[in-house]
Amino acid sequence: MKDGFCPKCGRKLIEKELENEGIVPYCNSCGEYRFPMYNVAVSMIVINKSTKKILLIKQYGRDFFILVAGYVSRGEELEHAARRELKEETGMSATYVKFNRSKFFEPSNTLMCNFTVLVEDDSELHTNQEIDSYNWFSYDEARENIKKGSLAAEFLNAYLDGLDGK
Repeated sequence: MKDGFCPKCGRKLIEKELENEGIVPYCNSCGEYRFPMYNVAVSMIVINKSTKKILLIKQYGRDFFILVAGYVSRGEELEHAARRELKEETGMSATYVKFNRSKFFEPSNTLMCNFTVLVEDDSELHTNQEIDSYNWFSYDEARENIKKGSLAAEFLNAYLDGLDGK
């Protein structure tokens, strides 16, 4: 539904009241309401159980650290996507996956769903072409090295701040 057009017929959508939903985009041509569409992705705070360190990565020629992340495939469960993306990008297998929080990321029209993912150690680690470089950081070092002001930093800091209360 790019820029207010119907994904089925391509005609311009109007705003129309839908009972119990409020104002929803509507296609006069198809006679159907068109709820907003967006992407869904997972991001992961990857923790090495043996060293108690967090994995941060650099990608696509950028010179800053972020979390491992990737898009969810149609029909895929979020937890499966987290395990799959971890395996595809790092070669490592998750021993534990737990949902933390989500937030809509407007620049890419994506609902980001953040998880904590534990790996036994880094013996399986072999990154694919999507990762330029990586490093394992202590919790404090991870907080210092992640890209400031990013959604990845927001997720990481919320996770680390939550550890203080435990």
